[in-house]
Amino acid sequence: MSYILQSIFNGLLAGCIYALFAMGLTMVYRVLNFVNFAHGELIMWGAYLLYLFMGDPFHFPLYVALIPALGFTILLGLGMDWIVFKPLRRTNRLTLLIAALGISFFLRNGAQLFWGAELRTYGFEIKRGWRLFHISMTANQMAIILATLGCIIIVYLLLYRSIIGKAMRAVSDNLELARVTGINAKKTIRFTWIISSALACVGGILLALDTNLQPGMGMINLVKAFAAILLGGVGNVWGALWGGIFIGLAENLSVLFISTGYKDSIAFGMMVLLLLLRPRVLYGSQE
Repeated sequence: MSYILQSIFNGLLAGCIYALFAMGLTMVYRVLNFVNFAHGELIMWGAYLLYLFMGDPFHFPLYVALIPALGFTILLGLGMDWIVFKPLRRTNRLTLLIAALGISFFLRNGAQLFWGAELRTYGFEIKRGWRLFHISMTANQMAIILATLGCIIIVYLLLYRSIIGKAMRAVSDNLELARVTGINAKKTIRFTWIISSALACVGGILLALDTNLQPGMGMINLVKAFAAILLGGVGNVWGALWGGIFIGLAENLSVLFISTGYKDSIAFGMMVLLLLLRPRVLYGSQE
């Protein structure tokens, strides 16, 4: 029984992180109607930027290093849009998809060139966890849950309790109509990239806190985020949240029946199945 409870808890932890990835990914899709396959590299760079500012020559504590890591990840997301996606905005969705894949390879290889391909960690001292209701948990794991809840509350307030959130929802419904009614579409798109990049950064950092860092961490988690948004409904932020949690639970409960080495195949299998059911998501909705 304790093993099942522990698997459920681990699944919720993983699901929290996947939910942040999926929410950021689906927000860009909702407003710009294309899948940003470079989102995984924002996840990876966010985690590595925290590693950079916590190491030589800065040696910032985590709560201080988080600020420049977030800032530079957001600038990376905005730069990605301004340099590559904005000039291609009026082209077809396949062109944007190929451009996103190109950025993904460029950023992944850039990180590998700078930090190397070996596994890295933030170097925190390993501390003994505590047990509650037959579940073992650590301070880092509790931080993951609290940080995820904080991000969800912030996203909710931004989307439903702010003017820019209303503008984002209007642009996602109909871009041309939103422009006619006086909504600043450029500002709205820019703000969407800020939120998406920030969620990717926070999610990447939380993932690295619980596991480790390596240049390929973005791609595998992009697939899981993509499976989550397909499961929760493409363009649905809250569906992406629940989809991420479902993927995390499915992965970790599957180890009760299969080897842990096949755990990642759960997300891949679900993604393939859902793509067979919703193939047009890669190309955007039909005009």
